[in-house]
Amino acid sequence: MVAALLANLGIATAKFVGFLITRSSTMLAESVHSVADSTNQALLLFGGRRSRRPATTEHPFGFARERYFWSFVVALVLFTVGSAFALYEGVDKFRHPHEMTGLGWAIGILVLGIVLEGWSFRTAVVESNRFRGDSTWGHFVRHTKHPELPVVLLEDLGALVGLVIALVAVTLAEVTGEPRWDGAGTFLIGLLLGVIALVLAREMKSLLIGEAADPEDRRAIVGAIESVPAVRRIIHLRTQHLGPDEILVAVKVLFDATLDNAGVAAAIDDIEERVRAVVPTARPMYVEAALEEPPVS
Repeated sequence: MVAALLANLGIATAKFVGFLITRSSTMLAESVHSVADSTNQALLLFGGRRSRRPATTEHPFGFARERYFWSFVVALVLFTVGSAFALYEGVDKFRHPHEMTGLGWAIGILVLGIVLEGWSFRTAVVESNRFRGDSTWGHFVRHTKHPELPVVLLEDLGALVGLVIALVAVTLAEVTGEPRWDGAGTFLIGLLLGVIALVLAREMKSLLIGEAADPEDRRAIVGAIESVPAVRRIIHLRTQHLGPDEILVAVKVLFDATLDNAGVAAAIDDIEERVRAVVPTARPMYVEAALEEPPVS
């Protein structure tokens, strides 16, 4: 991620130089977009570092959700800095068009940006595939518990598409002699970033509120509990991700009524051992014992 941050800073500098030469609003929007991307990379690194702090009395479950919080902040930065600025600049350029200069510089910088962002996007795809499995990309973005992956993936995709839009816009503005194409391209980039920001904000909000374990992990937990000989049945099970690699498990179990206190304690230890054997991320675990059928409400 540090390499991606440095690459984005380099791309942002090149784009801004291109804007100073061409006075193109799409180049300016892309410059701001790259600055926002660089800021977001720094925020993700900051959140990852803070999430590794040990638990405290005030925060007994630790700080793993910091990764979710800072990923949500990234979505806000992308919307306010990237999208809102591009939308404003696009409308202003459309209403007050002006001629561009130095088309060759703009095309060269944008093509270089496309190559670099394409490499960055490929890296994000390869990294995401380690966790995606057989899921579709849409399912992966909506349901992954690793917030940095959809953030980087969608940011890189947005950057790549935005560069293509900018290249088409400045070329059309030069070929047709109509500078409003430049404004139209800037506006489209703003819309693109806005959609990406809203998608990310929605997903990060869901993680911040608290999402249950994946169905596969939940089935594995249920199977492990039901495999304990002393367990008659599960009365209810609650799971929640405290972070990408930590699941809180709370379960109420009906045990064999013939068990004494020592037997119940041994059965609970057996449950915890078997659950963690199949789902290692199930760390905080609370098992409530019942020796009689609960009343029907």
